[in-house]
Amino acid sequence: MTQPICLWSGPRNVSTALMYSFAQRDDVRVIDEPLYGHYLRVSGAPHPDREGVMAAMNCDGDAVVRELFAAQQDEPSRRLFLKHMAHHLVELDLGFLAESTNLFLIRSPQEMLPSLTIQLPGAQLVDTGLKRQWEVFSALRDAGQSPAIIDSRELLLDPAGVLAPLCAHLGLAFDERMLSWEPGPRPEDGVWAPHWYHALHTSTGWSPYVPKADFPDHLQGLLAECRPWYDKLYAHALRARPEGERD
Repeated sequence: MTQPICLWSGPRNVSTALMYSFAQRDDVRVIDEPLYGHYLRVSGAPHPDREGVMAAMNCDGDAVVRELFAAQQDEPSRRLFLKHMAHHLVELDLGFLAESTNLFLIRSPQEMLPSLTIQLPGAQLVDTGLKRQWEVFSALRDAGQSPAIIDSRELLLDPAGVLAPLCAHLGLAFDERMLSWEPGPRPEDGVWAPHWYHALHTSTGWSPYVPKADFPDHLQGLLAECRPWYDKLYAHALRARPEGERD
């Protein structure tokens, strides 16, 4: 049975760029955050255009999962790549995780939090998904899975060197087309794209890694909450190749 690939990311982690990267493949069909409406419904989270997002999609998360997995079996020649946010896993039957190929995308909270708090000024640990990522990763490993973890910094430092072993882990051959894409909105984008993807829509591929500037003092407390969960996850992440070995 062909298993969908479930990406479990946090916000502002270059997850949409990773979705665009997989969208370049002929053997993959990507879907953007299919559980977002469910999350907004059950959490009450005050996200940008909350009502518009919920009106545009099925907000019954368990039904969404059933439909997606049925669609995968109807078209087994193309793997589903489901871009998810880890914090969307609320009030759901998680049995589908045993039937998924699971992948985690993380980013240093020192680089992620200043970006996140532009859209969510009152962001808390739960909004980063980091603790939830560790909980799900640990549960999957205890169940006998070997989920991959990739880190956004390592990915940006060496896209080909991280994507190639990732593809091998997922049972796919690496495709050079994953390194670039056309600028502008994509048909796979969720309706929330105007609020979150404007910078990415100017890109044509993986941008070089650029360290962030000074970290805001008012986020130091949240950073201290996030750091232990990130460090646990990063210990298992794929690494960029040494600089001299990169293309």
